[in-house]
Amino acid sequence: MTVTDLTSESRSSWTSRITNGPAGYGGIVADEQWAAAVRRLADLRNATILAHNYQLPAIQDVADHVGDSLALSRIAAEAPEDTIVFCGVHFMAETAKILSPQKTVLIPDQRAGCSLADSITAEDLRAWKAEYPDAVVVSYVNTTAAVKALTDVCCTSANAVEVVASIPADREVLFCPDQFLGAHVRRVTGRTNLHVWAGECHVHAGINGDELAAQAKAHPDAELFVHPECGCATSALYLAGEGAVPDDRVKILSTGGMLEAARQTSARQVLVATEIGMLHQLRRAAPGVDFQAVNDRASCGYMKMITPAALLRCLTDGADEVHVDPDVAAAARRSVQRMIEIGQPGGGE
Repeated sequence: MTVTDLTSESRSSWTSRITNGPAGYGGIVADEQWAAAVRRLADLRNATILAHNYQLPAIQDVADHVGDSLALSRIAAEAPEDTIVFCGVHFMAETAKILSPQKTVLIPDQRAGCSLADSITAEDLRAWKAEYPDAVVVSYVNTTAAVKALTDVCCTSANAVEVVASIPADREVLFCPDQFLGAHVRRVTGRTNLHVWAGECHVHAGINGDELAAQAKAHPDAELFVHPECGCATSALYLAGEGAVPDDRVKILSTGGMLEAARQTSARQVLVATEIGMLHQLRRAAPGVDFQAVNDRASCGYMKMITPAALLRCLTDGADEVHVDPDVAAAARRSVQRMIEIGQPGGGE
């Protein structure tokens, strides 16, 4: 059976049920029949399915690989398949295309954006660079291809401190776009010539210090896993500094770092400050630990636009394809490659 044949079959049995609304594609239940159809279509398209840690559990479970966006993009570059289906938000699919320009990259719903990536544009960065012409630009990988193309070196939340520390101490640094990650880097490095862009992920910013303090008080024996993009990251360190929470129970971690810590923890309960999709992978990594969200409303609507219906539509129709201008991609690739050369690029956001 060819892709065309299966597409016709799928249209008759599946597509009539798919609905399309502002929150994404719906109308499909993620059952075993759906999963079998997804796997069959992926095989016929010679596609590998990548799912970010913040995706719906059903999307994570049907994917070939689950992880953070940069690690997944590196997997995509090495995968033998010539089509990449990236279940994540748009900048992530762009990064996969940047690192795999010869491959077809699809995102199940191109409307899946990112408030953090949108908080700085290429025009914004050009203007900022003009104010500090000798500064080194460090951009979080959670940025658009156009911003990466104007960047000297990218970073992840796992290696942001290492990347900034590699820059000569007398050079000014422009760090964008996440203000909370930037504040964390400044705090750890003690660097006073680090200028931080005032951007944020609306989901992580919404996990505040008061919530964290209340949860920590209610669960005094729990460890705290806190993503550095969170608005509560400073509060977590304050709680530790004041002795409200033992210092060794507070861990500021990337998503990849959370998974490693989950496998090693001896705690019976862990409070997690990040997007709630991460709980699925943490619970799989350490099923004997009680992982609870600091804020159980911390769900990214953009991530959740990658629905079972959207993934099925993507594989059936070959939509939505992601394109990056070759010149932009080449410049962006250099900033990502410089980061990889510094080291520890995995375990990204």
